[in-house]
Amino acid sequence: MDDEYLAYVNGRLASLRRLAFLLSGSRDQADDLVQEAITKLYARWPKISRTDNVDTYVHTAIVRAFLVEKRRGWWRRTNRPAPPERAEEEAPMLRTALRRIPARQQAVLVLRFLGDHSVADVAQILGCSEGTVESQTSHGLSALRRILGPTAHAANLFPAVKIQEGGL
Repeated sequence: MDDEYLAYVNGRLASLRRLAFLLSGSRDQADDLVQEAITKLYARWPKISRTDNVDTYVHTAIVRAFLVEKRRGWWRRTNRPAPPERAEEEAPMLRTALRRIPARQQAVLVLRFLGDHSVADVAQILGCSEGTVESQTSHGLSALRRILGPTAHAANLFPAVKIQEGGL
């Protein structure tokens, strides 16, 4: 049992850290989110390992931990200095703008455009309807447009994604 769990975690650790970093913007917080998710996974491994999609369970745990952290009052958060921006990370402009939108919209945009999940996958991860994902995507993109100004184009923000006519 432990060997299967360790093989799964070791094989997915880099992608889990990337998802958590895209959500949180902090390496330390990303590591905390991943640790929380894989701890929950270990506790339920015998049952979860028999399911079709272990990744969905772990992604859900990371996103929920992130959303819970965002809901906490400022007095419950620990003050950690932000790590310096690095050239190899996601675009700083996008990272900064994403931090300014509501957590759920941020989670939807990260999962959809940076995590390359389908609408159905995001709905399953967040425990909501596909319509909610689509509406949160629309609201999130509108918020990014307001924050970044009229010169922001989809190709600059999410270069790997084809945005339809009338999109960002």
